[in-house]
Amino acid sequence: MSSSNTPSFQNVGIVGTGAMGRGIAQIAAQAGSTVLLYDTNPEAAASAKQQIQQQWKRLADKGRIEEAQAGQWTARLQPVSALAELAPCDLVIEAIVERLDVKRALFGELEAIVAPTAVLASNTSSLPITAIAAQLKTPARMAGYHFFNPVPLMKVVEVIAGLKTDAATCERLTQYAREMGHTPVAAQDTPGFIVNHAGRGYNTEALRILGECVTDVQTIDRILRDQVGFKLGPFELMDLTGLDVSHPVMESIYHQYYEEPRYRPSVIGAQRVAGGVFGRKTQGGFYAYDNGTPVLDSEPPVPQVDNMPPVWVSTRAARRAELYQLLKDLGAKIETGQSPSAEALTIVAPLGFDVTTVAVVERLDPARTIGIDMLVEDAATKRRVLATNPATRPDFRDAAHALFARDGKAVSVIRDSGGFVTQRVVAAIVNIASDICQQRICTPKDLETAVTLGLGYPMGPLAMGNRWGPTNILEVLFNMQTVYGDTRYRPSPWLRRRGAIGLSLMHEED
Repeated sequence: MSSSNTPSFQNVGIVGTGAMGRGIAQIAAQAGSTVLLYDTNPEAAASAKQQIQQQWKRLADKGRIEEAQAGQWTARLQPVSALAELAPCDLVIEAIVERLDVKRALFGELEAIVAPTAVLASNTSSLPITAIAAQLKTPARMAGYHFFNPVPLMKVVEVIAGLKTDAATCERLTQYAREMGHTPVAAQDTPGFIVNHAGRGYNTEALRILGECVTDVQTIDRILRDQVGFKLGPFELMDLTGLDVSHPVMESIYHQYYEEPRYRPSVIGAQRVAGGVFGRKTQGGFYAYDNGTPVLDSEPPVPQVDNMPPVWVSTRAARRAELYQLLKDLGAKIETGQSPSAEALTIVAPLGFDVTTVAVVERLDPARTIGIDMLVEDAATKRRVLATNPATRPDFRDAAHALFARDGKAVSVIRDSGGFVTQRVVAAIVNIASDICQQRICTPKDLETAVTLGLGYPMGPLAMGNRWGPTNILEVLFNMQTVYGDTRYRPSPWLRRRGAIGLSLMHEED
């Protein structure tokens, strides 16, 4: 970020001085623009300047910026008391309430105030840019400019073209984003744009797993942190964001896509919102909190097993050779016959299918059959996940748990689930991302950038699919659709075609 060069927009108006508006104002001033702050609350604009100034002072006190620099930036912030005072602005960014009627009215007023060459931008996270601009005389100069909170730290901004937005408008906003030190990504005007759209799989699939009583909240979070590398589990994330924020977004995108099953919210979220159980802000959510710290249960103890049975591995197991080597390393007595003996612990490793289905199809004794999730290579995970079926005997469950924990790696034992936990969540993420590319909402490159910067995933969703194999992800989805009979799991054409012919999910057609 440089404040020495002339910025693309010299006078920038910010309408709405909440956290988002203040953040945008801060980086705009740092980029060299004069920033006019307006809020319908006469005292809010002055307060916003003071709060931004205090942030710069803290940075100066820590030696991260010079005091003179903080003074220069502060001088660029100018609170105004009337919307008409934004007349000199060549860019006005709106960051007000998420109501279409209110935004439309605001931009109608602004269009009559600013010059015909000025750009109008909305920071909306969920409303269509086309709809906001529909009543403007010149909708070509209106675009979406979606930042993420906290703006100075979240270094990505979605530049959204409405149906009538001029390409030059987006080009100017894209350049200005770079001047502010942010990474711009281009999006078409669709529900959720890129980041909120791509994020649908993580939380909604986790809620679905919880709703099936496959396992508890804390175990789901542990599995997805330890097997995939997410910084926060889905329930930790929803508690942090607040269900009063995240659940309405789930509902909005679901309804805007005319009840597309891939985005289906959960009754669990609706019930908690109705009950005022939002998360950290209410000191209670999916976790209980003690002075802001989540109350966590200890890991379940590893069972003590005196007589370990021999182990037989299904001939159809995923990563079968790797699983064999793992069992050897753990000191298991391995059977190599075409079928297990009457005493053997039977291990299956399906992709997408549940343990029950595999036991029936392969004619295995369900009482002795345990599943292990092998989508992710064992060496790359911090946790192994086993699944029982309704008939699994407790002694065989305990034997499997003890065996796979012999080297000290954490083990979670869950109830039967098509796709365990990791498979179904990863497949949902990859599938939705693939369909974003299929719809040409953005380029694969911008998708990966937006998700890694905007959601903090350990890798982009397409990279995730490539890492564990498009054909494997396809198999998970096809088999889950068989298990659940739900079109939620139907594969996107983008994923299906690239997986079928062995192409990278990043591959674009001419």
